[in-house]
Amino acid sequence: MNKKIFFFFFAIFHFGINYAQRNDYWQQHVDYKMDVQVDVENYQYIGKQKLVYTNNSSDTLKKVYYHLYNNAFQPGSEMDARLHYIKDPDARMIDKVTVDEKTIKESRIQNLKPNEIGYLKITHFKQDGKVAVTKTTGTILEVVLAKPILPHSKTTFTLDFEGQIPLQIRRSGRNNSEGVALSMAQWYPKIAEFDFEGWHADPYIAREFHGVWGDFDVKITIDKDYTLGGTGYLQKPNTIGHGYEDKGITVVYPKNTKTLTWHFIAPMVHDFTWAADPNYAHDVFKGPNNVDLHFIYKNEQKTVEKWKQLQPMMAKVMDLYNTKIGNYPYKQYSFIQGGDGGMEYAMCTLILGNGTLDGIFGTATHELGHSWFQHILASNESKHPWMDEGFTTYIEDWVMNEITNKKQANPFEGNYKAYYFLVNSGKEQPLTTHSDRYDENRSYSIASYIKGSIFLSQLGYLIGEDNLDKTLKRFYQDFKFKHPTPNDIKRTAERVSGAELDWYLMDWTQTSNTIDYGIKEVVENIDYNGVNTIITLERIGRTPMPLDLLVEYKDGRKESYYIPLRMMHFEKENPTPEIKRTILKDWAWAESQYIFSIPKSKAAIKKITIDPSSLMADVKQENNSYKAN
Repeated sequence: MNKKIFFFFFAIFHFGINYAQRNDYWQQHVDYKMDVQVDVENYQYIGKQKLVYTNNSSDTLKKVYYHLYNNAFQPGSEMDARLHYIKDPDARMIDKVTVDEKTIKESRIQNLKPNEIGYLKITHFKQDGKVAVTKTTGTILEVVLAKPILPHSKTTFTLDFEGQIPLQIRRSGRNNSEGVALSMAQWYPKIAEFDFEGWHADPYIAREFHGVWGDFDVKITIDKDYTLGGTGYLQKPNTIGHGYEDKGITVVYPKNTKTLTWHFIAPMVHDFTWAADPNYAHDVFKGPNNVDLHFIYKNEQKTVEKWKQLQPMMAKVMDLYNTKIGNYPYKQYSFIQGGDGGMEYAMCTLILGNGTLDGIFGTATHELGHSWFQHILASNESKHPWMDEGFTTYIEDWVMNEITNKKQANPFEGNYKAYYFLVNSGKEQPLTTHSDRYDENRSYSIASYIKGSIFLSQLGYLIGEDNLDKTLKRFYQDFKFKHPTPNDIKRTAERVSGAELDWYLMDWTQTSNTIDYGIKEVVENIDYNGVNTIITLERIGRTPMPLDLLVEYKDGRKESYYIPLRMMHFEKENPTPEIKRTILKDWAWAESQYIFSIPKSKAAIKKITIDPSSLMADVKQENNSYKAN
């Protein structure tokens, strides 16, 4: 990437930050420069980091914090402790051993030897050339500054770091289950985010991340036989080789060297990740809008054919995401075999690569979706994991349904069933629960991925699918390259639709209240002032909703009824225009029952159904329909 292109992207991204944001909105900015030397024999590395920090807040900062994620992979760490005490530890992070003829679970971290642990050590920390006092506690480095950072000013931090790459336990590490040498996620000293809520210096226990928007300039010197892939744009690929001559680039091979330096520039991202292996194959496939899709995978017979087939499939997925949300803004994305499952990073993902094509495709589709919901719309996924995992699950399910030959009327049906399971388990915690604070991993997963997804699919039920589509597009345009909060998606939906939705955000995310409506009574064949049927509905759950009802008559006709929710101050468009709809009087939340009538001029009723779309997450479906004798 030449300098003109780089500064073009820089200008576009920074213009995007200043455009369409709230008058009181601000966010910090960082410029990283790192030069790293990797010892592939001993799985260690040393590096220098220069970080220009811009304080855009109105606060005077006397301290800053850094994440040292590698330190989690040590016996006795908080991550290790979490594996001992959580009821359902991550199966990838434990070993099953037999003790006294009993099978017990042990943390894989607790058994790491000194040359297998991870660590990140910081020395020579200076602020604008002056020594600052540092203190390391677990995965957090606390820095008492040599001088305060005043509002709307810049300062420069420099430091040296020394790291050891752990055996891969979770996400980052060496020699994973598929034989990938180096998966370098969360590997460098990463400054913590400071925003309107203050510092976010959470210890790392293998959950989610939060980072500061900025620009990265990274040089990685490594054994010449290793191929790298990761975040950013590779500079001067002709000095690297490694297959670039097959892509029309004239390669000038360096002579008499045991190492090569890979230089990446990544404008306007909040993370930097890479992976390396001496047996990587590397393909480039042109995606939509001339985006280079890089596919980097083990050059093995069981892998190559599947990863070749994957390439046009992922170009199609990116095109659909562009259509649904907005265009992917960078000019490259890399799918890299390197993780222990799948995890999203800036401009790339690390995923498992030896499974079935369908499995790899599903994982790659989900992780690519995170480029929109987390790496462009950078919510705080530690505090609000449902905003990135849930929204990504929603668009993943939508894409999968678009691609399939036989589309489902409700492609999110499985999500609703999983949510009902969580409710019935009695283990649900509100979506406002910090990702680290869930009692069980299963509760976290269903809440974040599933209930978070239903927030959007059910929003479509509330305001209509057209308004939901407009909401996603406007949310993307207004908040890309920012840190949106739950209130921002709610306010965007309100601006688009005109509906009042504060009650929805509160009940769905801040409580474990449930939706439960029922048909309490149907009295037919009466003759009272022209009325033939009287229907009594009841709200049993705490969460209120507007209601769609479908009435099917014995003569084959269908008719729908819509009961607006008073506190929404809104009437949605008819979701089934082919069926005649009657809009009834609104239902006030304080009223637990609602009665309406059907004129006797109508035919005899065959069936009445609450929410025929099944997009309203009613936890007890058995009372949602009435069938005539």
